[in-house]
Amino acid sequence: MKKRLWLFKGIALLLPLFALILVEGLLRLVGYGHDVRLFVEDPKQKEFWVMNQYASEKYFTETDNATIGNFEPFRKRKADGTLRIFVLGESTTIGYPYMHNGSFHRWLQYRLLQTFPEKEFEIINLSLTAVNSYTVFGFAQELAEYQPDAVLVYTGHNEYYGALGVGSTSSLARSPHLVRFVLRLREFRLMQLINHLLTGVRKAVMGKQVDLRENLMKRMAADQQIPYGSATYQQGIDQFQTNLTDLCQLLTSQKIPVFISNLVSNEKDLKPFISSPGSDAATSAQQQYQLARQAYAQGNFRQARHAFVQAKELDLLRFRAPEAMNKVIRDVAARYPGVTVVDTRARFNQYSPQRILGKETLLEHVHPNLLGYSLLSDAFYEALKKQQLITPNPKDELSFDQLRQRMPITAVDSLKGAYEIMILKEGWPFNELMPAEEKRNKTIEEQLAGGLVVKQIAWRDAMNQLAAYYAKANNPAKTVQVTEALLLEYPYEPSLYDQASKQWLAQTKNEQAVVYLKKAFQLENTFERAQQLFITLLKLDQPEAAMPYLQFAATHNPSTFSLIELQAFVDQLIAIKKQYAADSTNVNLSNQLAAGYLKFANASAAAKYVARSLELDKNNALARQLNKQILSIKQ
Repeated sequence: MKKRLWLFKGIALLLPLFALILVEGLLRLVGYGHDVRLFVEDPKQKEFWVMNQYASEKYFTETDNATIGNFEPFRKRKADGTLRIFVLGESTTIGYPYMHNGSFHRWLQYRLLQTFPEKEFEIINLSLTAVNSYTVFGFAQELAEYQPDAVLVYTGHNEYYGALGVGSTSSLARSPHLVRFVLRLREFRLMQLINHLLTGVRKAVMGKQVDLRENLMKRMAADQQIPYGSATYQQGIDQFQTNLTDLCQLLTSQKIPVFISNLVSNEKDLKPFISSPGSDAATSAQQQYQLARQAYAQGNFRQARHAFVQAKELDLLRFRAPEAMNKVIRDVAARYPGVTVVDTRARFNQYSPQRILGKETLLEHVHPNLLGYSLLSDAFYEALKKQQLITPNPKDELSFDQLRQRMPITAVDSLKGAYEIMILKEGWPFNELMPAEEKRNKTIEEQLAGGLVVKQIAWRDAMNQLAAYYAKANNPAKTVQVTEALLLEYPYEPSLYDQASKQWLAQTKNEQAVVYLKKAFQLENTFERAQQLFITLLKLDQPEAAMPYLQFAATHNPSTFSLIELQAFVDQLIAIKKQYAADSTNVNLSNQLAAGYLKFANASAAAKYVARSLELDKNNALARQLNKQILSIKQ
């Protein structure tokens, strides 16, 4: 009898659990709710993963506010030699307002591509707007199985008003551990249903709907006055410290290097959003800001620097991270040997008058301009070098100055960013009037940028139209810039690399062409690409680099006798070059190299060695004869 009683009690206890499991299964069966895993199979390329567009939903109480990030595919099977880097963070980290190639990770991607054309890099940006360290830590928990070689983090400005922040409309609890428990529950479809029903009831009872016409900053900010040193202020810092500590502990235990940047914000050229009333400079952000401006005007820059920071600290509307966040970053990183602090502030200081951050590098409160994003990328690049995750050859390395000159950010992307900022500043909390529209015909770049802002045209379509316009206008430099912009966005399309290489070859920029020929060949080995590669590399006097492609071409087109003959010639050329490297004053060797190249009408490479021969012996008969042949070919 007792056994039966215990059996009935056990069944009674288990029945609710079985019911919950049954309901969960039925909801999944009928397709209700969303899978919120970080990655899903790319529907366009089955062998790739891509970020799940629903991954952010569990972090937002109002799923209407949930943001979507980039869809940057990466291979399910990581190729040997690939350096895979994940990027975590907020709107600055994703590159707002430029979003495409203005973001710091694209600056980094382009620099690595140019410096290491034969190495495979995968830089996958998982950042989202309007999130904070809860989302950053949540995403980090899912990364280990995807074999990251490094994780780059820039986060902290959204700690109060980002999703689940202590001052946000989606705040759940003050305890990070309780918040994480709720987040785990939200992965279940039943909890998604309950959340949907509760949201519907709340909207019906309170008569409030999410007004999507309001900017996201306003929709997310609930507690718009958080005094410096208050309980809520400290809760935001504690929340940040807990999530950042657990992120570092988790990733370092998995032997994944972590690079965390300190935070930058506009101090000089942005007055406080909300200041406490009164004239007491100890509590009034506005009074501190006025003192800072006066000290700056009088040339007392040390005092000004301190007062500008204090004005930011006292600002009641906490859209800029307090200095305590940077202290947390330093302190947490110091506890884990696998964590590197990236000193972005130091790089910004170098481009800021008197080391006070303002409009020189920042657009409004926290988002960098294009110079700022380039500096952010450089700070991470140098940190990767310091930790020897990358070891560039100095003669091949794209310098920071070269990066800024060559980075393919089109006028359309730049203008689109400017328009986005105008729209942002027109709303709360900036409330700045938008400049009056000029009465003139708009350029093609302005038209396309305007279309992008109002979502009348897709970015790729805008780039295609821009490229066609530049090609028709016979502007090869701008045309190839657009092609390079496209291949950064779509790095697995070999046709874009082919296109870029042809455009660079047409401008006789063989070094740039080789970069893209190599990438195209990596993605898809073809005889045509191998042939163009060995021809171009020989023009650049790089016979050793040309040989593998020559061998591939000969193997895949063995009937071509000239390729077999060329292989023998290149072998001889390599041997002579080795001798020449040991004895560069030997006129006979430099003449042999010049004559060898002329045998295949390679005047550009031959000219280099004839010039050396005549430098050593201006009356050398063979060198003079070879020089005549070169001139005849060029004519």
